[in-house]
Amino acid sequence: MLIIELILLSIALAMDCFTVSITCGLIQRRLVTKTMLITALMFGLFQGLMPLIGWAGISFFSDALERWDHWIAFGLLGFLGIRMIIGGLKSDEKQKPFDPTKFSTTLTMAIATSIDALAVGLSFGCTGYDTLSSIILPITIIAIGSFLFSAFGFVIGAYVGRKISFPVEILAGVILIVIGTKILIEHLTAL
Repeated sequence: MLIIELILLSIALAMDCFTVSITCGLIQRRLVTKTMLITALMFGLFQGLMPLIGWAGISFFSDALERWDHWIAFGLLGFLGIRMIIGGLKSDEKQKPFDPTKFSTTLTMAIATSIDALAVGLSFGCTGYDTLSSIILPITIIAIGSFLFSAFGFVIGAYVGRKISFPVEILAGVILIVIGTKILIEHLTAL
């Protein structure tokens, strides 16, 4: 692949990270640099790590991944989205079940948004990336792109979150469910 193709692939893979990061910023309603950096680093790390795992496990994972990846992403994002909606409906701020500052929440979002990158890694194994050194550039570009888009999304969400007066957790939860549903529909219609 040419560098421009890798950059475009990176942008495409980063779109889910970008959108989910916006929801995190919306919920926080302010820019918390530490949370933004941890979220962006986790998203970038998993977006770079998953293609490597897919590339390394091409023979073992390919059939199983194709059958279940969209259901896993849909389930994880749907679960988080429902938790966010429930949290938005609760009146007590301390009882909100969705907290983008929690490591477990960030980890779940990073995994859910990077499952497509695992499939990309499988395709790398079929398109001439036959050594570890040949896969380093693509996964680095993917990781950096996802980091940048995630950080930018978080900043946008925090800015918009300050301007909105209704419970943004409900909006953010709906966004996550829509992303999960989009992933599911795209994969089911491609079969």
